Amino acid sequence: MSVPAFAELLERLLFTPGRNGKVALIRQWFATQPDPDRGIGLAALAGELNFRTAKPALLRELIATRTDPVLFAMSYDYVGDLAETIALLWPEDARSNAPPPGLAEVVRTLDGAGRGEVPAIIAAWLDALDSGARLALIKLVTGGLRVGASARLAKVALAEWAGQEVGEIEEVWHGVRPPYLPLFAWLEGKGPRPDPAGQPIFRPLMLAHPLEAKDFEALHAPDWRAEWKWDGIRVQLTAGPGGRRLWSRSGEDISGSFPEIIAAMDFHAVADGELLVVRDGEVAPFADLQQRLNRKTVTAKMLKEFPAAVRLYDLLFEGEDDLRPLPFDARRARLEAWHERARPPLTSLSPLIGFGSMQELAAIRDGARAAAIEGLMLKRGDSPYTPGRVKGPWWKWKRDPLTLDCVLMYAQRGHGKRSSFYSDFTFGVWRGDELVPVGKAYSGYTDEELVWLDKWIRDHTTARFGPVREVERHLVLEVAFDAAQRSTRHKSGYALRFPRIARIRRDKPAAEADRVEAVEAIVAGSLAG
Repeated sequence: MSVPAFAELLERLLFTPGRNGKVALIRQWFATQPDPDRGIGLAALAGELNFRTAKPALLRELIATRTDPVLFAMSYDYVGDLAETIALLWPEDARSNAPPPGLAEVVRTLDGAGRGEVPAIIAAWLDALDSGARLALIKLVTGGLRVGASARLAKVALAEWAGQEVGEIEEVWHGVRPPYLPLFAWLEGKGPRPDPAGQPIFRPLMLAHPLEAKDFEALHAPDWRAEWKWDGIRVQLTAGPGGRRLWSRSGEDISGSFPEIIAAMDFHAVADGELLVVRDGEVAPFADLQQRLNRKTVTAKMLKEFPAAVRLYDLLFEGEDDLRPLPFDARRARLEAWHERARPPLTSLSPLIGFGSMQELAAIRDGARAAAIEGLMLKRGDSPYTPGRVKGPWWKWKRDPLTLDCVLMYAQRGHGKRSSFYSDFTFGVWRGDELVPVGKAYSGYTDEELVWLDKWIRDHTTARFGPVREVERHLVLEVAFDAAQRSTRHKSGYALRFPRIARIRRDKPAAEADRVEAVEAIVAGSLAG
């Protein structure tokens, strides 16, 4: 099947707002497309395609040979998306009579091409396609789909199409590679279930729902176990005779960024925990862990300055013994016994929190901010380890967010459905008579508020820096966030953790917005705790 068919799928995904509608479109793709194209489409949606010779910089160089650079700069500033800008500007008079490439042809050709051959190959394909198919091709080869379909959604669609549980798909996912021919053969009853043959594979994590007031009122204290919700990233440690892997909560292999954790995994088990930076037994701020995330090269200095460790929550496998069907209390006992026996370096057990009543637990949770902890996790003592987000057995009970009144400073267009709107906002607080940035947010507002914000930004622009607009320092935004931390990347010296727009304060003069001293006090309070 050709790239235009994939282009139609992407366009329909982009303009289909609901989750169920997107799942239906992807299911139809699996049902109607032949092998290997349907598997290549799946890999693209799941972010599993990587063409090392086809990068955005190469596409920029190509469009520079076909159009005026000033026109491109102005168009990119207006459109806000590189792939869409190139697809629209590529000269129509260059259209050739060559047939459009197939998905399998694109993958096969780019995998076998040398770096010097790739520009001419991609240019010839762009010449053979219309603007919609050009957009799909560019997004395919650069990995920037942004159509509101995540890897998880693609797996859900695959499971629904095949009549399987999504957990079954994820159990074998890391044992197959694009275009997933053994996977499709199994799902269609034409082949055996893919066997990872002892390889360290990812098992889907059990997730929790946010605890709301009505849920809290129904809880009976003796049924529940409580743990701290540490401010790191959830990980799974998988080790055995077939190898060792460290997985993120979405199943991304992050082993390369944390070689010391991999080196310490001299065991045969699958464990669930929280990846943190820990110094002298104390958990460091999340900003320290960010220094280690997504690093392709980890230096000796980085290992020393940002030492990683894992707080363990659960034990899924001990050797070949699958513990997931056991109740939490039994798994916890196995985890404690295993950890005492194996003593894996760079790990510790996340302690259980004792409490006699839910009111006592609420008081403990209220002290989480002073302890620089996100909140609590509540788990039923009789709960098995069930993949996915099943409501009821586990709850996450985060501390209430903090808020600051900040002044909008800069805005930038978003991506995908938001590429026509200024939807990414940089904001700051006062230091003397100067505004200094403390964060960037792109969520929290309604569609109606986004339309209003976009018009306000266009009407109050004072300067442009490429895709970024600087605006008059008049608009106050109430920003909610989970924590504040020191930052060398921000002129203020501070950054907000998980900021989102809580309210547009049209009623408040910018001069009355918060000052940097308020951020300093929040950071000082968390460090004192």
